[in-house]
Amino acid sequence: MEDGERSPLLSQDTEGKKPALSMNNSPTSSCSGPAPREVQVGAWGSSCYPPGAKHRAWTEDPALSLPAGSSCIKYLTFLSNFLFSLLGLLALAIGLWGLAVKGSLGSDWRGPLPVDPMLGLALGALVVSSVSLAGCLGALCGNTCLLRCFSGSILAILVLESVAGALLVALWGPLQDSLEHILHMAITHYQDDLDLGFLIDQIQLGLQCCGAVSYQDWQQNLYFNCSSPGVQACSLPASCCIDPREDGASVNDQCGFGAMSLGADAAGRVVYLEGCGPPLRRWLRGQVPAMGTFAIVTAGIQGAELLLATQLIRALTVLKGATKDPRTDKERGADPPRPPPCTPPSAQPIAA
Repeated sequence: MEDGERSPLLSQDTEGKKPALSMNNSPTSSCSGPAPREVQVGAWGSSCYPPGAKHRAWTEDPALSLPAGSSCIKYLTFLSNFLFSLLGLLALAIGLWGLAVKGSLGSDWRGPLPVDPMLGLALGALVVSSVSLAGCLGALCGNTCLLRCFSGSILAILVLESVAGALLVALWGPLQDSLEHILHMAITHYQDDLDLGFLIDQIQLGLQCCGAVSYQDWQQNLYFNCSSPGVQACSLPASCCIDPREDGASVNDQCGFGAMSLGADAAGRVVYLEGCGPPLRRWLRGQVPAMGTFAIVTAGIQGAELLLATQLIRALTVLKGATKDPRTDKERGADPPRPPPCTPPSAQPIAA
């Protein structure tokens, strides 16, 4: 068959079919430059990212994690505040338990000594646990707001402790001179407050003394006064006795009955005659080095916590600024901005 006769057949065969791709023309796409095959068929699909860029974005980008030194500061701050939080919560539970046992939670606290020691313990523990929890969560979550609250609280506590220490040093002499007056007040209200009575008993047992100046100071107590109509008239607490247990397993509460009605010699064989003022003053002077050491250690721990929190806040601020500023990408060697994904290739028909 001649060429003129075959041309209509070729036109009919190719009619209605998709135009064939030219072997010399490659598919066009929106990517600039050739794309490797593993990029087109890999996890990135038809995107134009270089191989390994997705992995480096999650593992090698320095803006996603703190430096090694700052990470150590972060976890050290977290662990220390976590420990203090647990101790604070434990002390808070003990304080609330003491208040519940004594019934102080429902009392009106109207009395000569309204401040309950357990209440002070509970409030102090609440402050410590709250501040420590703020530092713990702020370090763990990288929250600069919580860390600033923690730093401000620590700084305020340090200021208050400094003021209290300065007042204690300035008033140390007058406080020692007023010990006898304080003991007289405590003797007067001995039965009015269980905590106060327990404190007086521990002082008299530990220092082996009785009263403020002498054992006759218990005449100021309404129940132990010799003119009292009760059974405790002219008597002394068991903590004034030389041998309160009297070779027994339990304390004999009646060992000081009628002791103030005896002569000095007879009473000296049963109770202590010396008051607690001079021995208590000597004991306080001996505790000055221990109190100073405790204050220095406490201030040192708080200062270290404040320094760690300040360094962590600075590191987090620098990190957030670096991640928000695009100009730092070239400085830290980060990958350039990612281009948009490639468009599907379009087929081109063979030229007529």
